[in-house]
Amino acid sequence: MDQSVDPSLGRARRGLLIVLSSPSGAGKSTLSRMLMAADDEISMSVSATTRPKRPGEQDGVDYHFVDDPEFDRLIDAGEFVEWAPVFGYRYGTPKAPVKAALKDGRDILFDIDWQGTQQLHAAMGEDLVRIFLLPPSMGELERRLQERGTDSDGVIADRMSRAAAEISHWAEYDYVLVNRDAASCLAQVRTIVAAERLKRARQIGLVAFVRDLVGPQH
Repeated sequence: MDQSVDPSLGRARRGLLIVLSSPSGAGKSTLSRMLMAADDEISMSVSATTRPKRPGEQDGVDYHFVDDPEFDRLIDAGEFVEWAPVFGYRYGTPKAPVKAALKDGRDILFDIDWQGTQQLHAAMGEDLVRIFLLPPSMGELERRLQERGTDSDGVIADRMSRAAAEISHWAEYDYVLVNRDAASCLAQVRTIVAAERLKRARQIGLVAFVRDLVGPQH
């Protein structure tokens, strides 16, 4: 088994599943990109989706693009650890690569909503770290959505309406951060990840290490 060795431990560790969730516009996609750029042990989960491929997207890199019958087959075969409908399409996380990453000591990042997080927690709870990002205020959230310049006023109004419902699930997460500034929020996320990697349950071979350290007792 090709498990990674954490430099801070000098021993192999089990991988980590990291969820970043937030209402649209609160910064989860930006923080996800920043986190992966800062930590090469973390890679983004590649979901399967029934959504059509957009210009510039690559199958197997951005998403696994499948049609509805294939998505149904994957559900029936139990191939997803979580899946959910989003804006008229379906998205799901394939189970096999997630389990392989955990065994190999690799960390996987998920940019999913509260529904997907609930399913992922039910399936992989002990390996999951759930982080929810809050905006400083609803006014700031709306300003960020408008500043993106990608949505109409109607779409922004819909996103703001959905935001309140999404925020209502904040208490289901392990950590809740207020994203006032991306750099400061990134530092907090990295602190969480570092601490979670050091948890006793994720240190493979720790029992044997302690046994050898102490030696035979008389």
